[in-house]
Amino acid sequence: MVTKDQVVSMKYTLTDAKGEVLDQSSEGPLEYLHGHGNIIPGLEQALDGMKVGSTKKVHVPAAQAYGELNPDLKFSVDRQAFGDTEPQPGMVVQLHGGDQHMVARITGVAETEVHLDANHPLAGQDLNFDVEIAGVREATPEELAHGHVHGPHGHHH
Repeated sequence: MVTKDQVVSMKYTLTDAKGEVLDQSSEGPLEYLHGHGNIIPGLEQALDGMKVGSTKKVHVPAAQAYGELNPDLKFSVDRQAFGDTEPQPGMVVQLHGGDQHMVARITGVAETEVHLDANHPLAGQDLNFDVEIAGVREATPEELAHGHVHGPHGHHH
C-alpha cells in the first residue's frame, strides 16, 4: 500500500486541460519516495493508500501542481548580458547572481533587452494524471536518509 517512506513505482500519463499528452512513463514506471515531496503535492496526496495494480484518474489544480504563474518571475535583462551568444525565444538559460541560481526560458528578444520567464513551464496549469501503481517496496535506510529513491546499483552524491 502507498504510504509514507515507501518507494512507489507508478505508470502514468499526464494530460493538460485540453487532453493533450504532456508526459508519460513510456520508459518504464516512475519510482519515487512517497511522503518526501519528490512529486507534485496534489498527485502525491491522491496516491496515498492506493494498492499495487490499482488505477486512478487524478485532477491536480495548478496550486497543488507547479503553482500559479508568478508575474515576478517574468522579467527582462540587458541583451549585452548574453555576450556573443545570440539569444533566441525558447532557449533555456541559467542565471547566476550572488547565491541565487535560476533557470529561465527566453520568451522574446528586443533590440536592447531579452525577456525571460523563470516560472515552471507547467505553472498555472491544472494537470490530469492517469496512474497505475506498479509496485511498492520498503525504502532503504540510505534512501530515507537522502529523501529520494536510489537506483538498483545505489546512488552516489
